[in-house]
Amino acid sequence: MLTRVVALRRLAAGLLLLMVCASPAAAHPAPFSYLDLVFRGDRIDGTLVVHVIDAAHELGISPPDRLLDNAVAERERLRLASILTPRLELRTDHRLVPEWTSLELLRDDAALKLTFTVATESAGAVTVDTNLFPYDPLHQTFVNIYEGGQLRQQVIFNASAHEHTYYLGTTEGALAVMKTFIPSGIRHILIGPDHILFLVGLLLLGGTWSALLKIVTAFTIGHSITLSLAALDLVTPPPTLIEPSIALSIVFVGADNLVRGNGRDLRAWAAATFGLVHGFGFANVLREFGLPKEALGWSLFSFNVGVEIGQLGIVILVASVLAAVRRRSMALAYRVAFAGSIVVIAAGTYWFVQRVFFPVGL
Repeated sequence: MLTRVVALRRLAAGLLLLMVCASPAAAHPAPFSYLDLVFRGDRIDGTLVVHVIDAAHELGISPPDRLLDNAVAERERLRLASILTPRLELRTDHRLVPEWTSLELLRDDAALKLTFTVATESAGAVTVDTNLFPYDPLHQTFVNIYEGGQLRQQVIFNASAHEHTYYLGTTEGALAVMKTFIPSGIRHILIGPDHILFLVGLLLLGGTWSALLKIVTAFTIGHSITLSLAALDLVTPPPTLIEPSIALSIVFVGADNLVRGNGRDLRAWAAATFGLVHGFGFANVLREFGLPKEALGWSLFSFNVGVEIGQLGIVILVASVLAAVRRRSMALAYRVAFAGSIVVIAAGTYWFVQRVFFPVGL
């Protein structure tokens, strides 16, 4: 029995040793690629370093070390480039096609270094997406982006990574940021029923256009402050606190409409105070959308401009309708304001209960 146990142990040790010795040849020692993108005015200079195991797999060459021979590598250069080109996606408003220029052997790293150039026509933004070797789900591509002689951004791509847009630090880059983030801001205010209802609640009692302008300006100042603070990661309260607070702000505005009567108009102060809370809500959405670090100021400014444009459209529409109702009948205007305030309170209460006791995605 003892002899059998010793034999089994020796067999297990032998198998383990065999696996350890065989693993360097069978396993991929470095499932990585390295991509450098250097922006130079109207073109991009690129450098791509790939391991010979990955390249050999795509080319059907065995053993992979054959690619470390100059003659073999040069013979296969164009075929490898044709395989990698559709997997290296660079685009502005259209897809950019790299022109592969040279290949260098990195024998110490068992890798191939390919260079290419791409004409960008002075684009303001370039979107990058790549999955160079889909046969290996663990493969990663490390991307370094350079502009003006400095490393601006680093991104890692794998099989599940999403595309990434880089905005250049140029006039064209600023315009590209505005083109992206202004519509995003408009869309967010228009699809945010809680923000819209808060504004409507502030407008229900009417007033002169100058008074309404003061209210809207106060709300703008409030949410712009906290939007900036949160987007810059200076103050980042959790959504579980902010979202119920936004709901409470809506309840407050509706209740204030019912109890204020002919007292002092505090709507501008309420707009500024609760605007601080709503700004954090805007920032949560903007953070999910993704702020480009290389164009942080422009993207933040553009998103805020979009919010203001959408907000202004809502204010003009609602205030005009309410003004038309008041011109027709003050009694009707009172009933509309009363009923509207009840709706505002009910909706705010519903959102508060939902966000506190039944939170989804907060």
